Amino acid sequence: MIAWGIPTAALVVGILLPSSARTIIWSTTLVWMGAACVLNALRCGRIHCYLTGPFFLLMAVATFLHGFEFLWLGPNGWIWLGITLVVVGGGLLWYLPERIWGRYAR
Repeated sequence: MIAWGIPTAALVVGILLPSSARTIIWSTTLVWMGAACVLNALRCGRIHCYLTGPFFLLMAVATFLHGFEFLWLGPNGWIWLGITLVVVGGGLLWYLPERIWGRYAR
């Protein structure tokens, strides 16, 4: 719950907040989730953690840069970031690799 439930809830709540608050919440939450994945990959070897850890950390950088206007992603930048998180992070990198290669690295 602490590693995934609270950060996921923070991401969802962040959607409703102004861009400045969303930037801080999403960046912090994504660093938390990325670090948790990297540590989990090292601890137990889950396949998806090797992929989602770096992905979440890169998304933290992207949300920070977009939120503080160093990286312009267009007027729908937050929507694109959210879609990327759900589709790439939740679908392609979390679900598919373990269906293809199994749950744990050998």
